[in-house]
Amino acid sequence: MTVGAAVVEIHVHGSQSLKAKRGVVRSILQRVRNRFNVSAAEVGGTDTWQRAQLGFTAAGSDAETIRKVLERVLVFVEDLHLAEVLSCDVELVEMPYAGSEELLDDPEAPDATEE
Repeated sequence: MTVGAAVVEIHVHGSQSLKAKRGVVRSILQRVRNRFNVSAAEVGGTDTWQRAQLGFTAAGSDAETIRKVLERVLVFVEDLHLAEVLSCDVELVEMPYAGSEELLDDPEAPDATEE
């Protein structure tokens, strides 16, 4: 299993309050959620008026597909023109997964039939 995470730092020009910035952030996050099958949240800069860090995550079996999805998310955020993208980064992590066959062959695993 591959887990991918992307972080985007944005600058909301003209924002004079947390309420105004959060409106822009909410709009970006909701549009990304509606368009892509990813999790999205504000992960940094929550107490600043004009800057925010947005985090996006996706999981799947193919690292290349996960990377492409997250890169498309980053392009989408930039193309919205709701805020200036200052920086972005994508990281992938390969998570080990023990298949069900391995679990059945494990002599140390508890047997569900024993009570």
